[in-house]
Amino acid sequence: MGSLGFGSILLIVFAALLIFGPKKLPELGKAAGNTLREFKNATKGLADDEDDDKKKDSQDVK
Repeated sequence: MGSLGFGSILLIVFAALLIFGPKKLPELGKAAGNTLREFKNATKGLADDEDDDKKKDSQDVK
């Protein structure tokens, strides 16, 4: 599978406009952005917890 080209992206946007309509599309974009932001924050929180656990384990070994 290759990367998405300009034509592919244009086709996806056109299909989304046909399916959802121009009034609903901004709402869907905002919801998708919020979802991605929450996912990013959750994964960052998990990574921070893992780093804290590693630091705690290395201090316990000394």
